[in-house]
Amino acid sequence: MHISEMFRLVRGTGHILDQLDVLHRDQVALRIHDGAFSAMDLTARHPRTGELLSTVKVMVQTLAAAGELQRDLQRELTYDGLRAAEAKGSKGGRRPAVSADKTDAVRTAYLEGRSIAALARDHGLSRGAIRTAVADLLPDHTTIEEDAPVPKLPVTLDMPGKAADYLRTTELEPAERAALDQGTTVRRGQGYTLRVSAVPAVHRQFLAHCQPLDGVQDVMAVPAQRKARREYENRVSALATGP
Repeated sequence: MHISEMFRLVRGTGHILDQLDVLHRDQVALRIHDGAFSAMDLTARHPRTGELLSTVKVMVQTLAAAGELQRDLQRELTYDGLRAAEAKGSKGGRRPAVSADKTDAVRTAYLEGRSIAALARDHGLSRGAIRTAVADLLPDHTTIEEDAPVPKLPVTLDMPGKAADYLRTTELEPAERAALDQGTTVRRGQGYTLRVSAVPAVHRQFLAHCQPLDGVQDVMAVPAQRKARREYENRVSALATGP
């Protein structure tokens, strides 16, 4: 078995030792190409007991613990940086589709009786953008507009675990929180993906919430988190071009 580095296969210290036992049981050779583990012979075992040599076990545990500490520190620094940016007034996420100079005109026209569909046509925007601009003016119940589109069916997408971890710390709408909480965890090597079923609009909202993972003012992005956001972006973007 060839892997680029050890943490592509495992999640932590205990998991590493379990995987080495499984590979030894199934007589599978392991070659690690990069990282600290690439210089170690992880197959070295005692000739009588068949157990990992104590020196190998200690090195594996030490390096794995250091790797876990590094990932935890990166996550904590990212969250601290985001909170500091928010305290300075910097907001992540996608900019409002309805610009500030148009918002008053849209709200006034809505109060005068213009429908959401008509306002969307007038300004070249989506109905969702108009609804967001007049959200506090909407009645408690919604009526079906004559040219309203057929409701979208839920779509299942795999959300990278780092994106899911970030979203769990973010303020979400009830529908978004419910979709996230109902997601199914799928383990993949050291990490996981969250299989989320939601309508395309909710997936796009998730993606907008993840925008800070690309970095915000005065806060450098963590490469792994930026990669996770872009992987999810590719999957969400495919919804617009797919069948």
